[in-house]
Amino acid sequence: MRTISKSRKPLRGELTAEADKSISHRAVIFSALARGESVIRNFLLAADTLSSYTCMEQLGVQISRQDSLLRVMGKGLEGLQEPTEVLNCGNSGTTMRLLTGLLSARPFFSVLSGDRSLNRRPMERIISPLSSMGAQIFARGQGHFPPLAVNGSRLKGIDYTLPVASAQLKSALLLAALTAEGETIISEPQKSRDHTERMLRAMGARIELVGQRIRLCPEAELSPQEFIVPGDISSAAFFIVAATILPGSELLIRGVGINPSRSGIIDILVQMGAKIKLENKKVISGEPVADLIVSHSQLKAVEVEGDMVPRLIDELPVLAVAMAVASGTSIVHDAQELKVKESDRIETITGELKKMGVPAHATQDGFIIEGGAGPLIGSRVNSHGDHRIAMSLAVAALLAEGQSVISNPQAVDISFPAFWQELERLSQ
Repeated sequence: MRTISKSRKPLRGELTAEADKSISHRAVIFSALARGESVIRNFLLAADTLSSYTCMEQLGVQISRQDSLLRVMGKGLEGLQEPTEVLNCGNSGTTMRLLTGLLSARPFFSVLSGDRSLNRRPMERIISPLSSMGAQIFARGQGHFPPLAVNGSRLKGIDYTLPVASAQLKSALLLAALTAEGETIISEPQKSRDHTERMLRAMGARIELVGQRIRLCPEAELSPQEFIVPGDISSAAFFIVAATILPGSELLIRGVGINPSRSGIIDILVQMGAKIKLENKKVISGEPVADLIVSHSQLKAVEVEGDMVPRLIDELPVLAVAMAVASGTSIVHDAQELKVKESDRIETITGELKKMGVPAHATQDGFIIEGGAGPLIGSRVNSHGDHRIAMSLAVAALLAEGQSVISNPQAVDISFPAFWQELERLSQ
């Protein structure tokens, strides 16, 4: 349990954004596929990313670590070894989905499993297109749920249109395509985060991007790199929203990744009236980065839908908190993807905000938040084991009258282990 009282003081000061989770996953997996030593600086040391780290070690990759600095001795695309034990992906859907794509094309047998939450998350979305490439994947629940047994085989390229904008699905298919027979073409309904394309192209993969179509020609050898992982905008989002809604607040958040495929939270908050300044813009390892200065402002309602949704899918729970204090009724459409995250985030965020007195309504593809209905009420709320729900509720609790008690607060360890300490420090 974690008890949070209404903040009597504004949030002031500065913090450095936690390392990006998506890029950390990809850096350690992709480095293993290069031939030679890659260096990863500012690797995120959180439960999810350490699952990818450990799984790559189980696949025979030598990795040394000194704090957040990793050295990965890659063995090339054909150098992975058959694991002697089940690959434990923990709570990480990214680890399971990316490795399923990668291992589908490796000439050995492997099994991927996770914790109770991950093993309830549907995997048919990746199994179906990988099977059409020739992959042999067996799953629980009539082919839908982990554990997954993968009997690696020679794959063939495909021309495939993603049913939804999903960076994990796209990345799984691109990893499978690296050694497939013939080219692979992937079309996206909307643009999803593009870290995989940027990183693989920098390593020498033959990737062409035309609009929302990605064409990959196989058999290019990947070169080792030095990756510097930028700050994670998804983790910074909790403090961006907190500083925006808590009167008198002003925060400087250093080193935030502002990749256009990820920065929708900034665009929407500015549209709502938030005061967010971007300074010290630069490019680090191919990723745009900036310092953010965020100060309190009055917000107005907004409607989020279409192409914007993939650009802020992970930030929608904390955006719901901002919507709760904005004037007017905010609506989110086209966000069905929230249903298959660590929890059904449509149900969990609306259900928990209701406990705090927010008129929040779940819909089939999103939610409706009636903002400005009155002060939030301190309540007993539940993270449902979901790190982003836990942190969103913590931000809401800063404004709620009285005390709020959050159960399962340790869920933040999945992506932001220092969250509670940083929140306390900046609240002093």
